[in-house]
Amino acid sequence: MLQISDLHFGYPQQAPVFQDWSARLAPGLSVLCGDESSGKTTLLRLLAGELHGRGAVSLDGAPLAPGQVFWQDPRAAPDDTVASAYLLAQAQRWPAWDEAAAQAHIDGLSLREHIGKPFFALSTGGRRKVWLTAALASGAVLTLIDEPMAGLDTPSIRYLLAAMDGAARQVPPRWLLVAHWEPLPGVPAEHTLALRQPA
Repeated sequence: MLQISDLHFGYPQQAPVFQDWSARLAPGLSVLCGDESSGKTTLLRLLAGELHGRGAVSLDGAPLAPGQVFWQDPRAAPDDTVASAYLLAQAQRWPAWDEAAAQAHIDGLSLREHIGKPFFALSTGGRRKVWLTAALASGAVLTLIDEPMAGLDTPSIRYLLAAMDGAARQVPPRWLLVAHWEPLPGVPAEHTLALRQPA
């Protein structure tokens, strides 16, 4: 189980976003849903180690290690990194990287003709597709994905939903935690965490 225990975090001079908040998640695809400002991105950043609060996060009884977590902030400013170079760097970083899966995602998300472009030359949806390819192919034990369907066309959304489900069923087990404004079709209630805006 992925166990989040007694999490407490708040931004300066604001009400706490999380106060003694706990959750348990079995392996697979889980959805973190809620309205704007309910803490979805904040929780992902806490799990990724970008933000630091009080509490504990463990995976199968052991503290979660940074090297187990894939996280890419989709709000990162585009730079001159070429998409193919970014994917190559990710392949070298993650021991369980699945190159066959990466190539399938490139085709499934219609990225092939754009893979040689730098990030600043890609659309918002194009950059997101590159990051999604890396997330799904990484093999990371815990993969965090923020609003994966923003900026995607309908065929890419259909492919992505199937690809996330497939990645979540891999052996050894993986945890995919996706932040989205509403529950995803096919994801059971026990894999859906609903957040509310702080009082």
